[in-house]
Amino acid sequence: MLIAPATPVPAPRGGQKTFVLDGREMLVRPNIGIYTQPISFIGLPVAAAPIPTGERLPIAVQLIAAPWREDLALRAARVLEKEGIAFAPEPVV
Repeated sequence: MLIAPATPVPAPRGGQKTFVLDGREMLVRPNIGIYTQPISFIGLPVAAAPIPTGERLPIAVQLIAAPWREDLALRAARVLEKEGIAFAPEPVV
């Protein structure tokens, strides 16, 4: 298992068009997946887990498993959830 960032910034709000990364304003749609796109491209199984940051929106990590071992990615995500490390905060209404 590898654990790596899934997003460069906390989750964008619904309808948000840009985010700031290293002082540069970037479009959300083509850039929010800059860490996940290479892993998806090579076809490794991944589970993404939201990790609260103390802000209203979480940041996410990706749990990357060996080829054909989706079970390990999902098991690792479940461990993070059971330990209270990974969970999605209540949505802001």
